[in-house]
Order: sequence, then C-alpha cells, then structure tokens
Amino acid sequence: MEAGRLAVTREQILTFRRRVGELDERVPGGRRSLRRAAWAGLQDSVPRAALLSLHARVAGTGPAAWEDPSLVQLWGPRFSAYVVAASDRAVFTLGRLPEDAAGRRRAQSAADSLEAVLGGEAVPYGRAGRALGVPPNSLRYAGPTGRVLMRWDGARQPIVWTVPAPEMDPGEARVELARRYLHVFGPGTPEGFTRWAGIPRRGGVAAFSALLPSLTPVATPIGEAWILSEDAAALRAAPGPVAPARLLPSGDAYFLLQGDDRQVLVPDAGQRALLWTPRVWPGALLLGGEIVGTWRRSQETVTIDAWQRLSRAQRAAVEAEAASLPLPGIQGEITVRWGD
Repeated sequence: MEAGRLAVTREQILTFRRRVGELDERVPGGRRSLRRAAWAGLQDSVPRAALLSLHARVAGTGPAAWEDPSLVQLWGPRFSAYVVAASDRAVFTLGRLPEDAAGRRRAQSAADSLEAVLGGEAVPYGRAGRALGVPPNSLRYAGPTGRVLMRWDGARQPIVWTVPAPEMDPGEARVELARRYLHVFGPGTPEGFTRWAGIPRRGGVAAFSALLPSLTPVATPIGEAWILSEDAAALRAAPGPVAPARLLPSGDAYFLLQGDDRQVLVPDAGQRALLWTPRVWPGALLLGGEIVGTWRRSQETVTIDAWQRLSRAQRAAVEAEAASLPLPGIQGEITVRWGD
C-alpha cells in the first residue's frame, strides 16, 4: 500500500454506501429528505425508477412523490432522464456543460432555438423537434445549459419547456458534481466520475484536482481511489443494523457503476452479467446489505430471481417490500413470483 493511503475493505465500502444512501433505514418524509435521497440524482430512464429509488430511502413515499414541487425532471448525467432537487438544478446541468467553445455554442444554440420555438409553452419534444427540423433526441444537447426541464411519465413523449439559466459558475458546478459523486459512490476515481457524469476525462481530472485539498487517498480491493476527507470517519465506522430487504429499480444510484467498480458490489462475474445486462438493466434485490438477485415487474406482478436459497423470513421480507411499492396506476395488489 502506498504510504499515507487508508486501506478499506469491501465491507466498509458497502456499509458506507448504504449508510450515505439511506438504504439501511428510511429517513422521515419531507423535502429535506427528498433532497438527501437525490443527492447524486435519481435516474428515471426506466419510467418511475426515480419514484422507486425514493421509496427505498424515504418513509411514506407515495405514487406522486416524484412530482413534489421541490423536485424537477431534466436530462442529467449521460443525457439520461433524471429527477433532482430543484435547488440542485445547476449542479446536474452546468456541471456537465462542455468546456470547449464549440461544445458550449452547440448547447447554448440548442437552448436558444428551443426557447424561441416554444414561445413560453410546454410541448411534447417530438413536436418541438419537428418545428425545429431536428431529431427530438438532439434536444437533449440543450440540457447542460440548465435551461430545459421536462416531464416524462413513460407513456407518452417527454413534455419540455424552458426556464431561466441557473446562476452558478460551470466550473464550480462541476466540482460540486464531483463532490456529490464521491459522497454517494466513494471511494472513487476521476475516471469513475467522468463515466458516471458523461463528461470528458479532462473535466473530471480538473474537478478532482480542485477538490484535492479536501480528499483522502485510500486503497480499495480494486485499486487506489479517493474519498472526501469529511467522510473518512464514516467509511471506517462499524456496521449497524441493515434493512431486511430493498427492491432497487433499474439505474438506482447504489449500483449505477461501470467497469471494475462493479466488482466491489458483486464479486461474482456471472452474477454481474445478470445485473448489468447489455440492454435495460433489471432491478437489484438488496437483502441484508448484499445484492443477492434481480427483479422485474409486469403490471401487478414482481418477479424475483434470487442467486441463493432464501429463508422463509427472507422471502416474507421481500414480499412485504414488494407489496409496499408505491406504483401509480396499479389497481390490484402487488404479488411476487419467484423465478427458477
């Protein structure tokens, strides 16, 4: 181990990530809790995944929680649909604004054109794209300006509208985005941050360099990384009670990882292939602090594919968690089907 680097174990990393992610115990409802749950954003590329991520962390989450006025929906990291705290809009947009002049012009021009064609209205993005004569998906390039919000419920095209640009220096926003990444996904690296944020490596390295005085180097089971110095004590803290079961949706921040980072969460290569599939990821079954399977839903039926034999008590915990999912539009009771 390099001198001065804090050695941390897999158990310490997982305990820390569950704790900062509010996955060991749900926090009381309220807008402060919603912001805490969305500290690294809530990916919503699979319709209502953000809602289920909130439910895994915040007590009393109802079907309309993702529409709370304190939250907004936008194109965030990697141009994916995200739900974030309205007060954090600048972090998740300007933090990803291209640094090169051509990239910034493209983003600002896209936002200008969209604002002009919308005329203050909120319209389906397909209609906006046709009015501009561009593919609707290209409108996402305006996202990093912080001037475009949307509402997407999965059943129809996203509805988009423009808002005034947030007042924050893009460089400061990128540093804060890196700080959020390290707090929720730490220990982390500049490479991990750039993959998660969907920005060029140069910007990720610059953000880490700016944070360097507030970082502590660590040695993890997969190599050298960094944590926020203020998180060092929490990383070394002893494990506490864990939640019996959580059903984490596709793209949940707890397993929104790439490359070697996935090895810490799921050491078995075969199981990693079942969770991080080439297409739409399934949800993750978090049981007793470990990911032990996957799940998918079709209407009122939740199908669980566990990677190990579960006890009767464990199955009961999973079924209780499934029954509590605040799914909008579901008429009957949610039932669990156990895979082979």
